[in-house]
Amino acid sequence: MAMTVSSLTSSVSSLSFSSQVSQKPNCLSFAPSKSVKIATSHGTRVPPLVISATSLATTELETGNLEKYVKARLPGGFAAQTIFGTGRRKTAIARVVLQEGTGKFIINYRDAKEYLQGNPLWLQYIKVPLATLGYDTSYDVFVKAHGGGLSGQAQAISLGIARALLKVSESHRTPLRDEGLLTRDARIVERKKPGLKKARKAPQYSKR
Repeated sequence: MAMTVSSLTSSVSSLSFSSQVSQKPNCLSFAPSKSVKIATSHGTRVPPLVISATSLATTELETGNLEKYVKARLPGGFAAQTIFGTGRRKTAIARVVLQEGTGKFIINYRDAKEYLQGNPLWLQYIKVPLATLGYDTSYDVFVKAHGGGLSGQAQAISLGIARALLKVSESHRTPLRDEGLLTRDARIVERKKPGLKKARKAPQYSKR
């Protein structure tokens, strides 16, 4: 396919771009003001040129902002705070800090709804201790959780919040105890035994 140099030069010189920021966050796109038509020896046309550039994802930026926000709210880290509680469930461990606020939940520098994947049961676990005492919008909750799965972490956070509320006032013990929020659930997965397929499941018996 041969292309005349004069037609290519004239087409490129007449090329103009209009920069427009798209409605999508962190996305910058460039679109030509009119389609570029480059004639070839066979009469075919080259499709219009479109250039697009995308920056960092919104979630990464939000995570970075939340991390700065948490560090600003908790000078000295989690261990330096006064209203502090540790919760455990299965193999999950959650360190919880309460501060007076508007009811925000931040887990591992992410919004609680995003971190717990919007699961209504897991979100209910972490809200019950504050709701029991009528503190739904009185405290901000900051959590560092690791180990286990999201279900175990949510229940560990619930226990951590309940224990932290005891630091606020000892009078909270009775209503929290009545709801069973101060009881550490000690159930864990039973270990596998030698010669068995799982903890108790045995291989099929064969008489001969």
